[in-house]
Amino acid sequence: MGLWFRLKAFAGAGGAVDPGRRLSGEAVLTIGIHSLFQFGASMAGLFLNLYLWRLTEDLAVNGIYNIVVFLLTPVGFLAGAWLAKRTDRLLTYRIGIGLTALFYLLVILAGTAVVRHYVWFGLFSGIASGMYWTAYLVMMYDVSTPANRIRFLGLNTTFFNLAGLAGPAVAGTIIGVMEGLTGYAATFSLSLALFVAAAVLSLRIRPSGFRHKTFYINLVPLVMRRQPAWLKALFAFFLWGLFQGITLFLPNILLYRTVGREDWVGYLTIFFSGLVILSSFLISRFGREHLGRLYVLLSSAGAVIGAAFLFIGVTFWTVAVFMILFSLGSPLMQNTLSHSYYRRIALLPLRGQLRNEAIVMREVFLNAGRVLSIAALLRFADNLESAMLPVVLFAAALTQTLIFFLVEKPVPRPAENG
Repeated sequence: MGLWFRLKAFAGAGGAVDPGRRLSGEAVLTIGIHSLFQFGASMAGLFLNLYLWRLTEDLAVNGIYNIVVFLLTPVGFLAGAWLAKRTDRLLTYRIGIGLTALFYLLVILAGTAVVRHYVWFGLFSGIASGMYWTAYLVMMYDVSTPANRIRFLGLNTTFFNLAGLAGPAVAGTIIGVMEGLTGYAATFSLSLALFVAAAVLSLRIRPSGFRHKTFYINLVPLVMRRQPAWLKALFAFFLWGLFQGITLFLPNILLYRTVGREDWVGYLTIFFSGLVILSSFLISRFGREHLGRLYVLLSSAGAVIGAAFLFIGVTFWTVAVFMILFSLGSPLMQNTLSHSYYRRIALLPLRGQLRNEAIVMREVFLNAGRVLSIAALLRFADNLESAMLPVVLFAAALTQTLIFFLVEKPVPRPAENG
């Protein structure tokens, strides 16, 4: 219970912050459960890509695995959103946690056979991820308000990355101490236990009580035509996906190539996660809605400058500089796009009833960008020795500058629930 009260105090649920920006107890609980889930996911997810790399040393295997994941994630989002609309987002949330736990249980049971069936594992992971994230993104909208959403998103990212900091450290230590691939099995087993704990804690969250059960996904094309600002927001996520698709898995492989040890990859990830936490916490304390476009500009500039260093050579120091600038800038982009998009959802027809459908479309555009960028990487730089590798990464970073023109200035806030 001591940890719970410290979390509430840090998040400002009852602290000395502006009353309009205080978080509800349910918002703090949501952040806590998500952080526990991320602790398990960061342990297993980071090293799953390295696991595949260790078994094959083939960038194409990692690339294809992630393409399959990102192709199937929107399907999971669609199924999860439909189920959440018909029942409640908590059911989708728990199913997502359960499927993620089952996924890593299958990884444990399969062992080295994972590499022979990595496409099927990618299919399962994509569905499980989609189910979890569609529910959590809707919950983020439900437990926050326009007045405290920047603070909520900042604190959510802070604790998310605190968990992401601890996970790789624990996993790196386990893998470093145990011989061979045994450490990977132990890491996946511990992650499984954390997912079960997250599912149990989610029982403390109340159902939304949202009365509207109709799934309006068939109306999305019409809404896009009548709401061009929403379409611009979706294209912003597509552009973000063009860079994020590569950076979700390639940097850790590059780090492993330069340092040669999984435990050092884990320790370096702690450092980079610390930078993300610092940036996220500063946003939660000092971030302001009207500065969103400036945050996007700073984030994209950091990505471009960092990627440019790789033209010098793919060495430990150039990869480290890229990761430092990326880690500091990523929360700026993520917070701005998420806050802007939640604000846009409130402006869609039916006053909040399209929030599930809007989350699905966000994921469709985001993952389309991710898949396209990974496909480009495999087409032009299919191994770590390719001279085109920095070129592809730099080109993806350049696309981030276009997001500046798609983020609109704040608009008046309507009521968010009908």
